[in-house]
This record gives sequence, C-alpha cells and structure tokens, in this order.
Amino acid sequence: MIMNRKHTVTPAQRYTPEQLKTLWGKLHLTDREPWPGRAEITHAMAEQPDFAAWVRGQGGPQPLAAALQAAWAEFHAGDFTRAIELGAALGALGACVANRAAAVESLYTRSGPRVVADMLLAAVERGERATEALPEHANTHYTLALVLGRYSQRISIAKAITEGLAGRVKDHLDRTLELEPRHAEAHVALGLYHAEIVHKLGGIMASLTYGVSARAAIEHFRRAVQLAPRSPIVHMEYAYGLLLLDADGHREEAQKLYREAAECEPLDAMEALDVARAKRGVPS
Repeated sequence: MIMNRKHTVTPAQRYTPEQLKTLWGKLHLTDREPWPGRAEITHAMAEQPDFAAWVRGQGGPQPLAAALQAAWAEFHAGDFTRAIELGAALGALGACVANRAAAVESLYTRSGPRVVADMLLAAVERGERATEALPEHANTHYTLALVLGRYSQRISIAKAITEGLAGRVKDHLDRTLELEPRHAEAHVALGLYHAEIVHKLGGIMASLTYGVSARAAIEHFRRAVQLAPRSPIVHMEYAYGLLLLDADGHREEAQKLYREAAECEPLDAMEALDVARAKRGVPS
C-alpha cells in the first residue's frame, strides 16, 4: 500500500467538470477508474438490477453522475474530508472516491486514533457494501483493499491476524487485477504485499508460509512502471519495495526511481505532494 506521508497536502486546482473529463485519463492512469458519467452508470444498471432500482430512486443517472464528478473534483483538489462526505452520500456509486479520500485523510488528519479508526471502519463497511452492489467494478475491490490495509496499520498485529486482514487485502487485490489487469496501483500493492512478508520472515519462510517471493514482488513493480511510467507514487513505492527486499543491494536503483518520480509533472494535490517528497530523496 502507499507509504505513510507526514507532510501537509498542498491544495490543487479544483477542476470544472469539463476540465476533469479532459484530464481524467491522465489523473486515473494508475487505477483505470472509468469516467463517472451517465454512460458508465447506465452500464452498471444493466448489469445489476438492484443497483438499477436504487439509481432510479435517486432521480436517474444524470444527477448522480454530476454529484460523483463533484466528489472527485474535491478529491483531486485535496479536500479529502469533503470528498468523503460527497462520496459517502452516493452509496456504492461513491464508495471508490470516498474510500480513496478516507485512506489519504487517515494519514493527515489531526484527529485522535479512535476517530481515525472509526473513519476507516466506516470506509471498510462502505467498501464491503460496494463490492456486493457492484462486484464487477475493479476499484470497489481496490479501494476496499486500500482501507483494509490502512485499518490494519492502526490495530495490533494480533488483532489483524485474528481478523485475517492480510488475506482479505490480497483477495481484493487479486480480484482487482482479474477485472482490470492494467491496474498499476494494484500491481504496486501486491508487490508490496510480497516484499513486506519477505522482509519480515525471510525468503524461505515467506515462500513456505505465504507463497510469496522477492521475484514476484519485483515482477509486480516492473509491470506497474510499464503501465504508469509517469506516476510519481508508482516509482516511489517500487523504490520502497526494493529497500524492503534488500536495502543495501537496491539503494542505487531506489535513488534512480526517486529521481524519476521527482521529474514527473503533478496533476493534482496528491501528486504534488509525491513529487515534493521525491525531490527530497530516498529516506535514510
């Protein structure tokens, strides 16, 4: 998952719906999220009768599309609290933007641990409902994995093991890639899944216990870079994963990846922060 960041998010431009649509492909190159327009909602309605009934009860696809675009505009501008509010109000349709925002907000908020844990639990519950309502939407699975990972970082290792969080995260990441093999962020997250277990247990024990390996981690990282060569966070997460696997052996390559991240042109608040962090270099 994306590494913890300790710096304030820099507000970015709040895109109009027209600007957002023009830049959508670049903004969402790493997660392949479809444009939240009327056509996409109508398509989902055709596949899920219960969801279709809900959409009709909300006034139809057009007003929901406009509301969803507004939520994403807030997310890309860096107002994550507002993005959570707007996304959560849209049920399964807004779960992806709300949960992405919750994952980021959990890193920056000045609220206490209990408030953050409650926010992430709400996101997990929202994500579970969304995967049931829209099971063929890749990012309902990815964003659920994201907030599950964030929540697991906030609780004890024993509780995380008891609740089977690592397995749940991996299951949803695997499902993400089944639905969207070009999902760069899911490849990065699975790469980190392998790298973190190898780092904690060692290569042999990690392979025997969890079936993970350094080789699989690097394959996922390389695929992510192929899919999103201009994404700062993909380069930085790749670097972090390499350092987990072998800090001394991969230090030079990690530095190169950070330099490449620093050269990326940020498109929103999160990317601006990522680029600024990359310019400071690999953490010692």
